[in-house]
Amino acid sequence: MYIFLDSADVEEIRKANDTGLLDGVTTNPSLAAKNDKPYHDVIKEILGILDKGSVLNIEVVATDTKGMIEEGRKLSKMDKRVVVKIPCTENGLKACQTLSKEGVSVNITLIFSATQALLAAKAGAVFASAFVGRLEDKEPGSGLELVSDMVTIYDNYNFDTAVLFASVRSVEHVSLAALLGVDIITVPYKIFSEMGEHKMTEMGLDKFLDDWKNAGLSLPV
Repeated sequence: MYIFLDSADVEEIRKANDTGLLDGVTTNPSLAAKNDKPYHDVIKEILGILDKGSVLNIEVVATDTKGMIEEGRKLSKMDKRVVVKIPCTENGLKACQTLSKEGVSVNITLIFSATQALLAAKAGAVFASAFVGRLEDKEPGSGLELVSDMVTIYDNYNFDTAVLFASVRSVEHVSLAALLGVDIITVPYKIFSEMGEHKMTEMGLDKFLDDWKNAGLSLPV
């Protein structure tokens, strides 16, 4: 499973990328609005941080088909690692078809139903982003059911579209996503940093070090 960071914070992205465990970044207008810098400058800075094999998902702000296509083309020309995020609306699905045929990678976002996911795949999306947490907030279990359905549908018809688990609320969501066979998960920095932590690991390490110190041992050189 690929792991993306859901952020537009350059320092968060730099720290996560330094672990060598990050596969990409997702951004959106809400995250971008938190920055004091011009968005174009932030995008260039993020691209400068990410490895060559990583991708940066950047969302359009137009809502009409023509505007989405124009913005998508401009964004894709910034770097070959750019994936254009387009909302799952009728206009967005039309734009996705056009851009996909032109070789532009598209992430259809704001998916809340299996039928939306099906249309995203038929439109040629590279990624389909299910907003699990938002569904879970309204009806527990519904978000996980959605991504499970998406995995099944895409397997049934051999779609190349990858299931992206978005709107992550907890580390448990990451585990469940992996168990469900999700292709990609995008997480906030706080959750990314918590994924490798466990109290028992810390307790075990403290005990190892105490035993070593009390035994008066030293490593061979």
